[in-house]
Amino acid sequence: MQPAGSASRLAVLVAVVVLASSSACCRAQLASNYYAGKCGNTSVEVVIQSAVQARLVWDKRMVAGLLHMLFHDCFVQGCDASLLLDGPNTEKTAPQNSGIFGYDFIDDIKSDLEAACPGVVSCADIIIAATRDAIALCGGPSYAVTLGRRDGMLSVSWMAGDLPSPHVDITTAIAMFAKKGFNSLEMTTLMGAHTVGVTHCSVIEDRLYNHNGTGKPDPSMDPTYAWVLTTYACPKGQPFDNIVYLDDPSSILIFDKSYFNQIKSRRGVLPVDQALGIDPATSWMVEFFATTDFFPAMFAHSITKLAALEVKTGTAGEIRRNCRFTN
Repeated sequence: MQPAGSASRLAVLVAVVVLASSSACCRAQLASNYYAGKCGNTSVEVVIQSAVQARLVWDKRMVAGLLHMLFHDCFVQGCDASLLLDGPNTEKTAPQNSGIFGYDFIDDIKSDLEAACPGVVSCADIIIAATRDAIALCGGPSYAVTLGRRDGMLSVSWMAGDLPSPHVDITTAIAMFAKKGFNSLEMTTLMGAHTVGVTHCSVIEDRLYNHNGTGKPDPSMDPTYAWVLTTYACPKGQPFDNIVYLDDPSSILIFDKSYFNQIKSRRGVLPVDQALGIDPATSWMVEFFATTDFFPAMFAHSITKLAALEVKTGTAGEIRRNCRFTN
């Protein structure tokens, strides 16, 4: 049960955090309308938005792909598109990044922009702007982004160790986010991106069939939901590693607060999802977001802060001609 006064205290905290959100952008030396006049008669942001809109017509999962990509890129060395680099032992080859998709989509946008103005728009900025547009087009908050990032030139697989796993406990997760400058409220908010998230059966197989070696499902999961997942989504012996959506089936790929209601109903798919609703440090935040309308504003703040994490500007890095290779 939510402690008395918790909702009001958290409401004040949300307001304070959101009001302070502009400082990260200023420190990062990014700018609004950064590409204005830098691409001839072409509007960089219109090109990106049009591409996102066209892709979502037939591939609504791309919102999940972009959010996954943004988080895994920014949380490792900052938002510098190092995740996109091909090659042996790059971040892309790390097990933590095996489920990421959408690289082809970033390539397509980059090709369009290179044709209009070669060497001007960074791959890092494309990820940030495309994710913003996908969120808004899938029912999420509209928010402004600042641009001007440059692309990193180093990508090594072991660096993906900075990423929290789907099985991480909340105490460890809070510590990992704190190292990047995020508090537990911002962490819980960013986890809300799972409202449009997807995973695969292989990631939750132990939770469904052999939790902690018991040969039984995780008791923290609603038994009816566990039955649905084992019967339809992830039956034993299936020939493919099926996709599992992280939100309520009636709300998949719609950016809303239903993810938090799923957790309240003990229907969190990933172990870390359900842990948010169990650990006292975050359970009342789950309750707060599920029962109020603060999630969109808080997410806009948190994703903007993430997008400004350890960015490269000025003469650092480069503007890649191809997002998969350094110049």
